[in-house]
Amino acid sequence: MSAPKVSKKEVNSNHDGADETSEKEQQEAIEHIDEVQNETDRLNEQASEEILKVEQKYNKLRQPFFQKRSELIAKIPNFWVTTFVNHPQVSALLGEEDEEALHYLTRVEVTEFEDIKSGYRIDFYFDENPYFENKVLSKEFYLNESGDPSSKSTELKWKAGKDLTKRSSQTQNKASRKRQHEEPESFFTWFTDHSDAGADELGEVIKDDIWPNPLQYYLVPDMEDEEAEGEEEDDDDEEEEGLEDIDEEGDEDEVEGEEDDDEDEEGEEAEEDEGEDD
Repeated sequence: MSAPKVSKKEVNSNHDGADETSEKEQQEAIEHIDEVQNETDRLNEQASEEILKVEQKYNKLRQPFFQKRSELIAKIPNFWVTTFVNHPQVSALLGEEDEEALHYLTRVEVTEFEDIKSGYRIDFYFDENPYFENKVLSKEFYLNESGDPSSKSTELKWKAGKDLTKRSSQTQNKASRKRQHEEPESFFTWFTDHSDAGADELGEVIKDDIWPNPLQYYLVPDMEDEEAEGEEEDDDDEEEEGLEDIDEEGDEDEVEGEEDDDEDEEGEEAEEDEGEDD
């Protein structure tokens, strides 16, 4: 890579006798900077290769743990549908019938390709269900022959009258006449959408956010319950404090009342004494 040549510019100096850097010296400095930058770029490329090797190594080491986790998750009914419903971005894509269909989802697996950078695949495993014939639905993200991001997925084999992607649009048309709120487009349309594989938000959320730790989203309701209980306890404490304040105010009023009574009695006794003296 040849260094760009600097264009000659007039240098106006407010200091008489100041030495101006010659064009030749500037050009030499630029060439040296370019050489240093090339060395830095080569080092960055080497670092990327080393980081990729480390990622590949630990990706393999994680697989037995993911397998063990899947076996444990299988013991928890509705684990994955609960996880998806509790995730803020995924839940926004789910209609009521999508949730019903996802109750039959038993396992989710994310597999990154060996070189990691070239793509990944997400597999959804289903029990027998009233919606489609497929036991496994997959969507794969990869680089095509020209190096551009692409995707492909399993063809959904819907059972008669159960195509949620078609029912979704029909439901929206009917609902729009009756109410302003519309159901989201069916979650399952994601399997047929290959318009922007390089920026597939749902795929990236599942791969990078949910898959590394799905338990955190499965447990969201319990965490909210704990927070609600904590708030209730705080409210109870505040109520108790309020009652204590009222009791204290009442005690103070009683004391003041007793003092007033004592003063009245003393005044009456004084008046009687004066009458006797007269």
